[in-house]
Amino acid sequence: MNETSDVAPAGVTLSDRAAMRTDSGEIRTEFIDAITAAIAAENEAFLRAEVAELHEADLGDLIAALAPEQRVRLVELTGTDFDFSALNEVDDSVREEILEELEPATVAEGVRELESDDAVELLESLDEEDKEEILERLPPSERDVLERSLDYPEGSAGRRMQSEFIAVPPAWTVGQALDYMRETPDLPERFYEIYAVDEARHWQGAVALDALLRARRLAPLAELIDEDRRRVTVTDDLAEVARLFGKYNLVATPVVDAENRLVGVITIDDVVDVIEEEADEDFKALGGVSRDEELSDSFWTIAKGRFNWLLINLATAFLASSVLGLFEGQLQQMVALAVLAPIVASQGGNAATQTMTVAVRALATRELGPNNAMRVVMREALVGLVNGLAFALITGIAAVAWFKTPGLGLVIGLAIISNLVAGALGGILIPMVLERVRADPAVASGTFVTTVTDVVGFFSFLGIATLWFGLK
Repeated sequence: MNETSDVAPAGVTLSDRAAMRTDSGEIRTEFIDAITAAIAAENEAFLRAEVAELHEADLGDLIAALAPEQRVRLVELTGTDFDFSALNEVDDSVREEILEELEPATVAEGVRELESDDAVELLESLDEEDKEEILERLPPSERDVLERSLDYPEGSAGRRMQSEFIAVPPAWTVGQALDYMRETPDLPERFYEIYAVDEARHWQGAVALDALLRARRLAPLAELIDEDRRRVTVTDDLAEVARLFGKYNLVATPVVDAENRLVGVITIDDVVDVIEEEADEDFKALGGVSRDEELSDSFWTIAKGRFNWLLINLATAFLASSVLGLFEGQLQQMVALAVLAPIVASQGGNAATQTMTVAVRALATRELGPNNAMRVVMREALVGLVNGLAFALITGIAAVAWFKTPGLGLVIGLAIISNLVAGALGGILIPMVLERVRADPAVASGTFVTTVTDVVGFFSFLGIATLWFGLK
């Protein structure tokens, strides 16, 4: 931290602020208290010095740790020293809350300091009216770049690409390219390769920086150009772009339009964000939680977001319970059936969830497809059968020891086997079917799979018990 700033708020020493985080990675309470006191005292010099030293991710964590009314004041008091890219590091609801409170002129000035991909990410969270008001305050050249990116579909490479890149003619020498990079003031903050384009900006190839730095100054640049460099188009889905990075160990990839003109570049830091967002969405979806739910949301917003899936789960629970109603007489004659039936359903549900988790992830990463679908389905069925036999033996012995009823162990054992096999098949086939009909398997699979194991579990256990014991 900067130790030349104004005197810290009362009770806080410079040593308290020397390390922002604890060993476990949490922001130190003393640091938050110092910033809070400085905001209350409107100590601009102290805040500017502290904020100027923070990485955007650390600043984002600090913003999240402050009370809502303090966040906007922090931005206002730090002025031009505030890095607006930090707002991309906080929850959507926190970012929207801050941007709505700030003056459009303040936001526009902050946007101008950002790279185009960070600026687009910041602006896309605003409603159209606020977005237009901010864009109108930007110089025409900067506004045009951002508007073009915002016009691309959400979740596309064009929406996330960085418009700043280095493009040179393929006829140059290595020395000309190096001199151009040394003498040009407005280069991207960080880059990993340069690109060759013709006069109409059509893609010609890429030159890696390591190859460029090793070559002789008089060597033709054309000798270093990789014409087969992997690239993506502006309409490519970001999830596919992320898979491309992982598969081919990319650090950056150029983005071209429909006419093969170079329009941008996507770098690894953006791809890491995409991977985290995809994993976050899948994890939430498996639990029936809205992809937009954030930790900072109010209880009312969260309750409304979770209500719909809970309602669907209630309907499927009634369906499973209706199976019990078909065997009402048998349940009255033999209380043990009512006690043991949930065990069968629960074991099937847990087995199905294990299979479903693997299946949804494999579908998302394209590891599961037509070429290996049958093999994977058969493997999961065998897994269900093997575990079913093992748990049939364990549960059967426990049931006989508990209720002292010969035959009950065989009945529950057969039901366990049936339900674990059904759960394994449901856990993989349902996500595959949903994927085929273009529904999100992460969102919808859980409810359907649970219903299958409940229905099959209750029906198989009570049906087999009815046949075995002759209940009516």
